[in-house]
Amino acid sequence: MQRSETLTEADRLMTICNSCRYCEGLCAVFPAMEMRRALTSGDLNYFANLCHSCGACYVDCQFSPPHEFDVRVPAVLARVRHESYADYAWPRALAPMFRRNGLAIALIAVVSIALFILGFVAFNDPTALFATRHGAGSFYALMPHNTMALLFGAAFLWAMVAFIMGAHAFWTDIGEPHATLGQPRQFLQAVRDAGSLRYLDGGGVGCYNEDEKPTDTRRFYHHLTFYGFMLCFASTSVATLYHYLLHREAPYPLWDLPVVLGTLGGIGIVIGPLGLHAAKRRRESAMVDAGSRGMDVAFLAMLVLTGATGLGLLLLRETSAMGIILAVHLGAVFALFVSMPYGKFVHGLYRFLALVRYARERRGTTA
Repeated sequence: MQRSETLTEADRLMTICNSCRYCEGLCAVFPAMEMRRALTSGDLNYFANLCHSCGACYVDCQFSPPHEFDVRVPAVLARVRHESYADYAWPRALAPMFRRNGLAIALIAVVSIALFILGFVAFNDPTALFATRHGAGSFYALMPHNTMALLFGAAFLWAMVAFIMGAHAFWTDIGEPHATLGQPRQFLQAVRDAGSLRYLDGGGVGCYNEDEKPTDTRRFYHHLTFYGFMLCFASTSVATLYHYLLHREAPYPLWDLPVVLGTLGGIGIVIGPLGLHAAKRRRESAMVDAGSRGMDVAFLAMLVLTGATGLGLLLLRETSAMGIILAVHLGAVFALFVSMPYGKFVHGLYRFLALVRYARERRGTTA
């Protein structure tokens, strides 16, 4: 198969880097590169998803612009990375649509689901939409729990199947045996590296963004975003156990575990993405893949909308505005689910798998 222009450029840069090797201590990409004499397209996609875009190699490189070699590793690997999302997506036909119109499609999904819920309520009991309710079960006065669970369970299941198919395509493309995933030491090392964002530190000094002064700003906002999302997921999981095992219906008291987890998570997925977006706008243009801005904005916007509407629901759940804000929040959650496998969210999955492979290579083990 003929290589794309982006992969060809990435191969050129890696050839220069492999001859120089000045940046080998900065992150995992360069040691992984040095283990190979010739680079396949799968190798280049592996490097791209292993890259955390800390910018240190661009700042330290003697061949970066204005040198004629024009070595811009962060920008080129970012382009490879974003193209890989479409290459591994399932079904692949949906990827270009989300890539070009990600934010528009996500917002259309939000509005569509919100209108569906509002229409459902209006059809069954028009007075229920602006009624003020208190106590357990008030959310389900708008839409029965089983209907809500079926709708969002289907969206979540679709996302999980798409993630699994995408992960399989990535793993196959980089040529790694499936047996590697069954090696606990490599898996746990990847969990530690991903959980701490080990390679977003510029070799220990910090991440470079808009100038040559390293900071931990992007690392901080990445942590807020990731752990905020995980807290929201934990909140939903605990609430599901409450409903089916303890027969307790939402909404729960402010002090209860699902609310505490969801509140902290909601704050994280509002502040984190806003901080990442602000950092991206200030980032040195030579380190950015301009073509991916739309995809990045769509993902961050859906996280912010999900978190903001969730926090709004917490504040307004005992007022007449509860019905409207619940419909918009559920629309945001649905849109986030269906868009996740085709946008920036998948970088976390592929990066983790790349870290698993690198953990095995670093230990010199065979699968």
